[in-house]
Parts: sequence; structure tokens; C-alpha cells
Amino acid sequence: MEIIDPLQYPNWDDLLISTRTYSFFHSSAWARVLAESYHYEPLYLSSRDSSRFRALIPLMEVKSVFTGRRGICLPFSDFCEPIIDGSIPGEEIIQEIIGLGKARGWRFVELRGGKDLLGNAVPSSRYFGHVLDLGRSEAELRCGCRRGTKSSIRKAESNGVQVEISHSRESLKEFLRLNAMTRQRHGLPPQPSCFFEKIYDHIIAKGSGFINLATYQGKRIAGAICFHFGARGLYKYGASDMRYQHLRANNLVIWEAIRWYRQNRFECLCFGRTEPENGGLRQFKRGWGTRETEVNYYRYDLRREAFVAGHSRTTGLQNKILRRIPIHVLGRVGTILYRHAG
Repeated sequence: MEIIDPLQYPNWDDLLISTRTYSFFHSSAWARVLAESYHYEPLYLSSRDSSRFRALIPLMEVKSVFTGRRGICLPFSDFCEPIIDGSIPGEEIIQEIIGLGKARGWRFVELRGGKDLLGNAVPSSRYFGHVLDLGRSEAELRCGCRRGTKSSIRKAESNGVQVEISHSRESLKEFLRLNAMTRQRHGLPPQPSCFFEKIYDHIIAKGSGFINLATYQGKRIAGAICFHFGARGLYKYGASDMRYQHLRANNLVIWEAIRWYRQNRFECLCFGRTEPENGGLRQFKRGWGTRETEVNYYRYDLRREAFVAGHSRTTGLQNKILRRIPIHVLGRVGTILYRHAG
């Protein structure tokens, strides 16, 4: 296997789409966003012939004076399954990953997915994924939603909420405003604005994503950012103004995204990852008739030379503190910290 940079590989995306387990997070556009936003170095382990990948482990090096140096597959990605066709023994691939980590002086390597590769290795954390099959009529998709989900869509429609799918920078500004409010509500700093600017430049402006905004009486009250690659869509970011929660605009935003992806002949829409302890969000995503999957993360500690368990991402006191910080200050906190978080 060799280390390659997807940003320097001319037919990278074409090779990816020919594989079974590709996702948007494997794409060159996402690699470019991460590299330019946070200055992470792409170090993708690959074995390939002229027409296909035999194995691909996308890794980026995160260097921080606060959190150390490590390899992540991939930062700020809900999942990123290793691509393997079975022609290379799994143990050889694992040793290549470990060897790269030792050579680079990493504290650990984290894979976001990889159950087929790692077998009985202990996961460091577990999540749920939800995928909606779009190979049905619009009526069948709506019928497949839970009663409460269908009721919320009708409520938004009857209250006059309008949803627009947009590719404009002005829509991005509106989403960023809603996103800052939502992140503060959750006790989290918003992602840096430069990160979303790179998303706009390399994904939305290139036709690989869109911004979905809900409007009520002339005010933007909810929105989402969706990506797509190949035949697969991804609902990545959602935000809303809680003062209008009773209108159920979020449900209509998602429904219109589903309709758009179905009309444009995509095969599925992924709803991202959900923490096991977030039962409400899990139920919300299941309410769309999605198929639930398990997403395991694996962390190999290079000092202990073992896969380690118990990596926690639960909320705590810090979230309560961050909820009290003004939005404009919280934005600066995010600009400083996200690069170190990976």
C-alpha cells in the first residue's frame, strides 16, 4: 500500500463511485474542505490498479499542541468506512495503518467504521446511522413515515411555511445565523465560518450540495445543508429558530429534501450519525421510515499497541457553561478550538 493525496489524483471520484461502500466523506471535495479549512494533511493509504481500489483507508493527520498528533479517518465525518475488496488480507491492512501511525508519531489512529476489516476489535464508541431508501414513489415515501412525522409535515404546510432549495451565498449566511443559535442551544460553539465558506466553494457551488431554508411570514426559521455524491445523498447539518418550533418547519425542510433527492433519481438519503443516549433524535430519524444501522468507531492506541474502549462523547458541565456565552463570543471559541478537535 502507498500514501496518496486525493487532491492530486485526477480521477479520484470516478474510482470511488465504482466501489460498493463509497460515501460523500470519501470524495475529493470533502478532503479539500477539511484540508483548506483546518490545514489537515491528507495521508490516504491505498492499493489500486488502473480501474479500481483494492483497499483505501482515508486518513488525515491532526496536529495540535493541545490534543496531540493523531490520524483520523476522517475528521468531522459521521462515518468513513474503509474500502476493501478482499484481495489484501485484513491483517496486512491493519499493520500498514499501524506502521504509518508509528512513523508519523501519532498518539492513536481512529477509524470511523471498519467492522468488516477489524472483526472482533473493541469499538471505542458506538453510534446509530439511518438511511432512507428512495426507490419508491413519493406517496409511498410519505406513507412510510410515522403518523407523528406526517402530522408535523401537514402542520408546517397548513401554517404557510415555505421551503426553498438554494445554492446562493445569501442562503448560506441565513443558515449560519440559524446554526449559531442552534449550537448555542446545545451548548456547543458553532463551526468556523471559514469551514462553511469552503463547503460553499467546493461543494454547494459545484453542484454537490444545497441549502434548504424554511420561511414563515418573511423570516428564515429553519434550514439544512445537504450533500450528495454518486447516487447517495446526505443530510449533514440542520438548524432552527426555537421560537418557531411549534410550526414544525424542520419536518418540512427534511421532507422537501427527500422529495428533491427522489425526483433527481438518487438511491438513498443518509441522516448521519446519532449518539445512543440521544433517544429523541433517534426516534425522530426512525420516523421517516429509515433503516437503522450501527456505526462503530475504533481507536488504536499506538503506545499501548491495542484497540481501546470507552471513548466518551457525552455532554456534561461544559455544555451548560457554553449555553450562557453570547453567540458572538461562542463563534470565536469555535474558530479557535475546532481545528484542535478533529
